[in-house]
Amino acid sequence: MQKIKLSIADRVYPLSVPEGEEAILREAAKSINTMVEHFEKNYAVKDKQDVLAMCALQVAVQASKEADVSSKDAAVIEKKLVLLTEYLERQMTL
Repeated sequence: MQKIKLSIADRVYPLSVPEGEEAILREAAKSINTMVEHFEKNYAVKDKQDVLAMCALQVAVQASKEADVSSKDAAVIEKKLVLLTEYLERQMTL
């Protein structure tokens, strides 16, 4: 584990993270800070807690959409695998 400090919404968070995950966490913090700036600039929101709640909502919606797409992709792949398996079984019986 390594110790790092991340700044999110003007607050510093000391964290212990597994080796190799620092870059991922820093990129995530940068993304959150970008969202915070967007909400503060474009909406009449002054309270950081409200801004962070909106960021959390946006991230949750994105994750939900991606999960939906992934599950649809998985269903298509599963259907194709079933068809391929059936085809191979038929070919083996010839």
